[in-house]
Amino acid sequence: MKTFKGKPITLLGDTKKVGDIAPDFKALNTKNEFKSLSDFKSKYIVLNVVPSLDTTVCDVQARTVNSELAEREDVLVITISNDLPTAQARWCGNAGLNNVITLSDHIDLDFAHKYGTLIKELRLQARSVFVLNEQREILYLEYVDEMSQHLNFDELIHFIKQSPKE
Repeated sequence: MKTFKGKPITLLGDTKKVGDIAPDFKALNTKNEFKSLSDFKSKYIVLNVVPSLDTTVCDVQARTVNSELAEREDVLVITISNDLPTAQARWCGNAGLNNVITLSDHIDLDFAHKYGTLIKELRLQARSVFVLNEQREILYLEYVDEMSQHLNFDELIHFIKQSPKE
């Protein structure tokens, strides 16, 4: 059962599993331009999904995942939320993270429906992470059970660091 601050929530969309091919999606960047998964070229892509960057747990998640994986040139981190693109841009500026890629799924929830991350009761994204290879196969994923809790950072970072480099 998934919860948000102890209260049951309903996730909508197509839940993914390891081995699935990650569906293409479209979402807005901080310049209000639509971007798709297929627009990004990297050996590995980490889709780092948060309910809102303006909360402490989400802020820590975005900073931790980006900073821990920054040393890998073959890993691209994309942080996805339903925050407005302007709010995402403000967060990046305030966090001093100019190279972070954020995408907003707030318009039509394309990502949320395709990845099973839409919290019905709140219209927010469920805290989760997906690691994709060059063929966009899902190699690793985590859907957090309690949205106010952190991802298993140690397991995620270990998995990425064990992945073959280019």
